[in-house]
Amino acid sequence: MIDLHCHMLPGIDDGAPDRAVAVAMARCAANDGITHTACTPHIYPGLYHNDRDGILKHIAAFREVLVAEGITLNLVVGADTHLTPDLVRDIKAGRIPTLNDTRYLLFEPPHHVAPPRLEDSVFNMLAAGIVPVVTHPERLSWIDSNYEIFERMVDAGALMQITAGSVTGRFGGRPKYWAERMLDEGLVHLLATDAHHVDKRPPLLREARDAAAAIVGDDEAEHLVLTRPRMILENRPPEELPQVESSTIADPVPQPGFWKRLFKAH
Repeated sequence: MIDLHCHMLPGIDDGAPDRAVAVAMARCAANDGITHTACTPHIYPGLYHNDRDGILKHIAAFREVLVAEGITLNLVVGADTHLTPDLVRDIKAGRIPTLNDTRYLLFEPPHHVAPPRLEDSVFNMLAAGIVPVVTHPERLSWIDSNYEIFERMVDAGALMQITAGSVTGRFGGRPKYWAERMLDEGLVHLLATDAHHVDKRPPLLREARDAAAAIVGDDEAEHLVLTRPRMILENRPPEELPQVESSTIADPVPQPGFWKRLFKAH
């Protein structure tokens, strides 16, 4: 499996606070069957002032630690990037890293308020040849009244990444509901851990893959944690990624997903 969202690098954001926790996270990920981890610390103006060069230096140092610890885990560069007015310019200038220096950018919307020009920002990235991978929409407090925004962003060409712990219920019932609904309706392209610690938010992906398989089937679950992540790291064009499948694929007569049917019934 491949994890495209993980805060494993020690001491540079709100993820692993030190080397010991980072090593424990890496060992946990490897034991879970994760072979590649994108190191994606926050880039958040005013709070976390990371950039591509600094992240690469931390990755190089941590690779040496993993070799010394006997942990086999491939690390690639990335960042959990927040919206700024100069985002596209900073990506083009090499200050903000995309996932493995590809066209795919891990993009984190604000947690508690819907940005007024979010869809315009996504369109501008796409127009510049950058494919936004929107992180954990199911955990955003404003998804309840703005679900259609995520549907439109997917239609425009953005990808959606939900958190493994949301599917398994680690974040509670509300994120689990939205994760299951988005899976059911074919709006999810990737599962990732968004791990921040070995105990509180561990880098576990297999249990979420199995939980997703119960909704969308084994083939699509494999696409969520392996096929699409691998093709993203290879910088394959979006149109070459496997088409997202929802839980309705196996229905003899295509119908809206369960959650959509439920809500239309009321």
